[in-house]
Amino acid sequence: MATETRRTNCHYCGYCCAFLATVEDGRVTDLVPDTTRYPYDERILAGCRRWRMNLDALDGDDRVNYPLRRVGARGGNQWERVSWDEALDDIAARLGALAEEHGPETLASAIGGPHASYWPLHRFMNLFGSPNNMGIGQICWNPRIWMDALTFGWTVEADIVPGVTDCLFIWGTNPAESDNSAFWRSLIQFSKTEAALVVIDPRRTRIAALADVWLPIRPGTDCTLALGLLHVIIGEDLVDRAFVDSWCHGFDELAEHVLPYTPDFVAQACGLAAEDIVRAARLFGQARAAALVSGRGVDQVGASVAPTHRAICSLRAVTGNVDKPGTCVLAEGADFVSEMELEMTDALAPEQRARCLNTHLTPLQCYDGYERVRTLTEKLGRTLPARYLTSAHPDLVLHAMETGEPYPVRALIVNATNPLLTYADTHRVFEAFMGLDLLVVLEYYMTPTASIADYVLPIAAAVERPILQVHGGVANIGYGGPAAVDPYYERRCDYEVFRELGKRLGQGDAWPESTLAEAFAMQLARAGLDWDLFCELGIYCQQPAFAKHELPGLDGRPQGFATTTGKIELASEFLPLLGGPRLPEPAVPVTLCSEGLRAQAEQEGGSWLPMITGSRKQPYNASMYFNNPAFRAKSPYPVVEVSEATAVRLGLAAGDRVEIATDNGSARFILGTAPMRDDLVNVDYGWWHPEWEPGSPDFGGMWESNVNCLTSCAPGEPMIGTWSYNAIDCVLRKVNEPLSWENV
Repeated sequence: MATETRRTNCHYCGYCCAFLATVEDGRVTDLVPDTTRYPYDERILAGCRRWRMNLDALDGDDRVNYPLRRVGARGGNQWERVSWDEALDDIAARLGALAEEHGPETLASAIGGPHASYWPLHRFMNLFGSPNNMGIGQICWNPRIWMDALTFGWTVEADIVPGVTDCLFIWGTNPAESDNSAFWRSLIQFSKTEAALVVIDPRRTRIAALADVWLPIRPGTDCTLALGLLHVIIGEDLVDRAFVDSWCHGFDELAEHVLPYTPDFVAQACGLAAEDIVRAARLFGQARAAALVSGRGVDQVGASVAPTHRAICSLRAVTGNVDKPGTCVLAEGADFVSEMELEMTDALAPEQRARCLNTHLTPLQCYDGYERVRTLTEKLGRTLPARYLTSAHPDLVLHAMETGEPYPVRALIVNATNPLLTYADTHRVFEAFMGLDLLVVLEYYMTPTASIADYVLPIAAAVERPILQVHGGVANIGYGGPAAVDPYYERRCDYEVFRELGKRLGQGDAWPESTLAEAFAMQLARAGLDWDLFCELGIYCQQPAFAKHELPGLDGRPQGFATTTGKIELASEFLPLLGGPRLPEPAVPVTLCSEGLRAQAEQEGGSWLPMITGSRKQPYNASMYFNNPAFRAKSPYPVVEVSEATAVRLGLAAGDRVEIATDNGSARFILGTAPMRDDLVNVDYGWWHPEWEPGSPDFGGMWESNVNCLTSCAPGEPMIGTWSYNAIDCVLRKVNEPLSWENV
């Protein structure tokens, strides 16, 4: 028996932690943390329960191991095993025929992470000629990236340095649950220092419990709070005048704009204490170095998302907390081949870019908007990834599936994501997908989305595929490592699937590397790094320079910022070109409950309340890992949380069965209580039952406790199209009927 120790990496979160695999005759028999590679600390793995899945999942009974083709009715859970050649030949033929009939834009795609590389699918779509990469970037990552780029000329990242960073804001993110790794451990240590920690979150999360100031904000009022903080900082002259005078554009406009946002006004709007707002503002403004980290709680507030991020950018700028140690640092452009180049964005013909569904709805999140921003960022040699920032709005893709307008979308490729649970308005998504001519799903498991596919293709997972995580393509960092073994059974790396599919559709010259590892080697070669050496190191990272705006440009003068004015734009000169505002302005939260629904709920003893969704709960992540028996034993059922005071007011108790509803639909949960602001509902996200029979009629239980049966993907924010997963309303009432899983 041949036994080896090989380097590899976990794929169960974005850290992709390093491991050493014991391999016997091509099978992994053991895994242990590799402390010689990123993230270097075995204590991080000691607090993580996901990584232990790597071994069991390789031979899990529920894994999809062979290409499957649907027989019988869609969703009927009847499949036949076919060869890869048979599957890819048929898929390519059907895609070609649909493109011939309707144009290549008839194909849409959807992708998830962190266990997939985005660019192979994006390259395939560009070469096929479709602009319709349907994404959820509008509610995750895109808003911050767009507003950072328009304000600073590139993205910024928090540079939290103990002993240097005097104040840290954590805004709308819960690292103990969403991260639970190196960043969370660093925050625990930070909280023990003399530096100030301010947490803005309606829930008293574990990081909020460590804070010097906790601001339990009313969901959807984040922009108002940010403008109120600016009011105090500017009014009390806590501004870095030298930095503002030299490097900020529009300060006087911003100062006048925030005058109405007094602490008393903001306290009333946000449901906070005025003295806490003032204290938080002073901590940030008086710090020698302050950093701010925001998350999905900000990204998912609908129409207010872009103005909130712009106001946050202004907080950093007016206090001079930009591109200096311990603050928020402009990321470096990549030394290696960029995501945009790997995507082959420029291969998408102009006439196909013009078919982008977003163009007339979201003038920033489209190809026209992207190209305008690209001309700015390329002044300093940086290019944002294109396909994610031009991804088609789900509402528009679904409309094209439903109506054929402005053209029919008849095919969809889904890679490592589960839209029937993770996309808003599940009923609508289901009906649209059921009517497709071709639905192809690349997956590990028979998810609800996979159960209605025409083809389910088995994809290599952690330790079966190499990984190179590059932080979304906006920084000069990459980490990861090699596969420990070849994929088990007939699983394939998704890169190889798209390469083979592309070759069948005339894209052969665009896929010169036969494997993903070869493609990664090509990507790193530009930085002068050999793939084998990278696999030994586990990371490529160059220390950022500070005050890059002061470095000399080609003309010898300071290069400044890659914006229209060359300065940080507190008042935007760019957004008005697209019909947007010069200054951040709060928007009204969306309403999904009609007066009739509210009246009916009241008659039935229910209440009308604001709701937030999408809160992370370890060890789950979105709709993932519910098939792990140990996880389910710890968190066995879907929960709706309220504060103890709210439960008492509503006449409810922990353990009660409750129904929440909007005009879109309803779902049922078990009531729990948690420390959070009163009169607010926090709903578990992504719940289903993988242990149930796939397909019709229950589809893994997705109709019963899936909060996206209530949500809507109707565009909210006008520049990007962000819809609302937070700051939406619902009605809640007690029900007595057992949930179906209680009888199983």
